[in-house]
Amino acid sequence: MDPTTPFSRRIFLQQGVTLASLVSTIPWFLQHSALGMLSADSRVSSQAGVPEDRILVVVQLSGGNDGLNTVIPYGSDDYYRARTQLGIAAPGKENGALELDRTIGIGLHPNLNGFKDLYDDGRLAVVQGTGYPNPNRSHFASMDIWHTANRSGRGDGWIGRYVDCTCKGSPAADAEVAIGRSAPLAMIGTFAKPVAFEDARLFQWMGKDLPPHSMAAPYDQMNRAGALDGVEPGSQAAFLMRTALDAQLSSDRIRAAIARTPLVPYPGTRLATQMRSIGAMIRDGLKTRVYYASQTGYDTHSNQAGSHGNLMRELSEAVSAFQADLKAQGNDTRVVTMVFSEFGRRVRQNASGGTDHGTAAPMFVVGSPIKGGLHGAHPSMTDLDNGDLKFTTDFRSVYATILDKWMGAPSNAILGGSYPNLKFIRG
Repeated sequence: MDPTTPFSRRIFLQQGVTLASLVSTIPWFLQHSALGMLSADSRVSSQAGVPEDRILVVVQLSGGNDGLNTVIPYGSDDYYRARTQLGIAAPGKENGALELDRTIGIGLHPNLNGFKDLYDDGRLAVVQGTGYPNPNRSHFASMDIWHTANRSGRGDGWIGRYVDCTCKGSPAADAEVAIGRSAPLAMIGTFAKPVAFEDARLFQWMGKDLPPHSMAAPYDQMNRAGALDGVEPGSQAAFLMRTALDAQLSSDRIRAAIARTPLVPYPGTRLATQMRSIGAMIRDGLKTRVYYASQTGYDTHSNQAGSHGNLMRELSEAVSAFQADLKAQGNDTRVVTMVFSEFGRRVRQNASGGTDHGTAAPMFVVGSPIKGGLHGAHPSMTDLDNGDLKFTTDFRSVYATILDKWMGAPSNAILGGSYPNLKFIRG
């Protein structure tokens, strides 16, 4: 390989550099990350026609959310027979469900007040009964299936494939951002590797940082001349130096963005803190196309009522605050948020006051571009598969709709198959 080949920040990062808090020193990062990058083809650009101003935010409910106590079929006597202790009362009763559709008897968990407001405002789509054929009840296996959009659970992530597909093999380093200790499989592509951090304060080089005022001159010189004084333009040394400068500027910008006071108040919960960070990065104008957040605690095998109720409240308050923040920023028409879990719970409660691993469950899609309402059919409470709900909507139809109608990307190529679009995107 010719050592004078010009390289870019995109090329350096495309093979898997995640600027995370675990990076200990600049030399370690450069030595271990540059090796696979120096042979990359730099003649790449973003795909024409892809709406780069549109953003997808994914919220993962980890552990298997109890869909029947989230979107409640209060019109079904079978629901209450199966859940003598856990059943949520009908609207109008104490701690009753929030009315969505009186005709068919569907409501929301009473702690999803913010979701109800979004629903009434036409900005919340409830996609009922999502799942896939021959469901897997293992957390890890099922999550892999959702992340890859592949029944085998093997291969690249569906979001990673989206970034690969639309960026012609060289995605920008900040095309995907995950808030957490590690990036989810959904965001890992052949070329696409997301930025991941749990705490923005730690998202920085842990070696010797350059003072901000001292970076402007060398960075400007690097952009104009391709190298600093004494460093040959186009050389590997110039490439590594530019990458170090670029990376520090990127982390500085994200930390500065998140440090700003948001335009609306957020609760102090973990999920709300993640959504606040995402809102701050959107407000700062980062070119990120997909953000990822997660909420844990949904594996409610025992004493479910209180813990699940708290999770519902935290989810509703975090997403509602995020939507209010986007609206205050003037960015609400640019962002769609999708909420999912790896599976639902069994229809019948167990002897420990909880529910065990099940199958179909609702998804939520939120935002000003969304056509709100109920989408798809609620699973039958009597036509069961060995005690589990039968899915009525393939979750990949939700992905396909978001890819085709919102992200402007070919879902067939990304998902490896054709799935019917739903009608929750306006226009």
